[in-house]
Amino acid sequence: MTWENKTRPNATARPPYGYIPVSKGSLDLIPDPSVVVLVEEAMDYLEKGQSTRIVAEWLTEKVGKSISHQGILNLFKRRRPNSARVKALAKANRKRKPKTKEAKTLAAAKQKRTDAKRLLTRANNKLGKLEPKVLNTDGLDFNVAEEKAQNQEVIFSPNPGPQTEFLASAEQEVLYGGSAGGGKSYALLADPMRYFGNKNFAGILLRRTNDELRELVWKSQEMYPKAYPGAKWGEKKSQWVFPSGAKMWFTFLERDQDVLRYQGQAFSWIGWDELTQHSTPFGYNYMRSRLRTTDKELPIFIRSTTNPGGPGHGWVKKMWVDPAPAGDKFIATDIETGKQMLYPEGHEKEGQPLFKRRFIPASLKDNPYLAEDGQYEANLLGLPETQRRQLLEGDWTVADGAAFGEWRADVHVCKPFEIPDDWRRFRSCDYGYSSYSAVHWFAIDPSFETLYVYRELYVSKHTGKDLARAVLEAEIGDNIQYGVLDSSCWHNRGQIGPSVAEEMIKMGCRWRPSDRTAGARVAGKNIMHQRLKIDEDTDLPGMVFFDTCRQVIADIPSIPSCPKGTDDIDQRYASDHTYDSVRYGVMSRPRAASPFDFGHGATQPAYRPADEVLGY
Repeated sequence: MTWENKTRPNATARPPYGYIPVSKGSLDLIPDPSVVVLVEEAMDYLEKGQSTRIVAEWLTEKVGKSISHQGILNLFKRRRPNSARVKALAKANRKRKPKTKEAKTLAAAKQKRTDAKRLLTRANNKLGKLEPKVLNTDGLDFNVAEEKAQNQEVIFSPNPGPQTEFLASAEQEVLYGGSAGGGKSYALLADPMRYFGNKNFAGILLRRTNDELRELVWKSQEMYPKAYPGAKWGEKKSQWVFPSGAKMWFTFLERDQDVLRYQGQAFSWIGWDELTQHSTPFGYNYMRSRLRTTDKELPIFIRSTTNPGGPGHGWVKKMWVDPAPAGDKFIATDIETGKQMLYPEGHEKEGQPLFKRRFIPASLKDNPYLAEDGQYEANLLGLPETQRRQLLEGDWTVADGAAFGEWRADVHVCKPFEIPDDWRRFRSCDYGYSSYSAVHWFAIDPSFETLYVYRELYVSKHTGKDLARAVLEAEIGDNIQYGVLDSSCWHNRGQIGPSVAEEMIKMGCRWRPSDRTAGARVAGKNIMHQRLKIDEDTDLPGMVFFDTCRQVIADIPSIPSCPKGTDDIDQRYASDHTYDSVRYGVMSRPRAASPFDFGHGATQPAYRPADEVLGY
């Protein structure tokens, strides 16, 4: 179909989607070329089977003019009437049409009721815009429906703020996490209720153990039968069956092997309560493969709630909290690489996001029923510091058994600023090829000797030469005084050729070896503690990170202490590359220029290499 010119009935009528007036106030409409291209692209996505909600969201972002999922479906039916999907929808509608005389009579009565409600809504809207003394109601009482609604029992009403945002989110995967008592579990139970009228709906709500499901089951028994009279709870199957045929399963996933219980299953809605109780993301990722439906009118969602802390705190934080500011939707990222998850090269949707996520923070004040009483808050205030910060403040920057309990994002992280030229600068690096290389750049505030970590490079599969190029390119314009590199980079492990350090130094990227003597790891950790503490005289920490250094900001609060009780970190912790890099930096005895130097050596590194070519 071509985009023909159109005419509006009057100047106040809204132009159809994709059309603009020929001139201001004109009734003649012409297709908007910039929008037409995008609409046709959206039609292509729909023809290939993409969800109407996802396409509507995509088109709204591209055009800047909102369109609902029903609106884009109607547009699709008009633009592509011969599409296989349109024909399939029409066929499905014909199947749903009543066949018997009794069914037709019932359907006609329901349609009349729907039409009457629509007219009543329009009349009430009009009534609100008119002065009561001007409106002639002719004896009609428009308040009857309102009074009836007021007398009806409200099954669930979301609290304004995060709870409402959680229920209104359109992203495929959403985490509602934070302090205890914010109403997260009630929101999780309420979210799938909107789909219980669809016979094809199949949902599953998971906790780590079966015993932990009891409270959720009790709450659901209070809500679901009232909202859907006739809903039946099956204790043996731990499943709700609704009059429409929709099913909601309450079950558990205690170990990674338990995913085998759900092979061959398909769910359009998956819920996770207390997600951080799962120590690995294996189960979560596997259950995503169960997320599907053949009903095009059912969206597919994963909804999760949790408090900070627990064995899965680290991976949950990397998946939800670290990639974007709280409340913002973002393209889902791989928690191992940090890269966005996109359709691969050669795919028809190449470069498009696989799906989006969103993290919604929760706090006790979001729940007025608990917050106003004050007793629950008092209970949380009496907890040990780590638990108090997690359960009362919803603080994700501290983990159970964290090696650096001093870490506070609001203290140790700042917005980037222009670093003065007279501040001394240096860098540090922990090298890895198959794992990761972490490079950090430091600047020293001469006023308080505060270390500012102002730049970060975190890459994998880089040879020594590749990393040297990346480092030199990143610091163009910087006056770097010296660099500290993992001393193992000078080792020749059975090879004759140059070491990694020699390759980098020959390219002009100069380094000196880090301290790898006995006790250096523990000494480095102790200095890290000292740097992270707040100075009693200045009320400032000894080290601050620019918020652009996202990997180290994510890693430091998640690093666990040694389970054997030593002063080191847990050496089984794999993601310690950024920590080691920063540790090498703080162990290099960094200092700003001293007024007692009188200009001699103040801008020169204290380290002097024996070999000016190789740098060591």
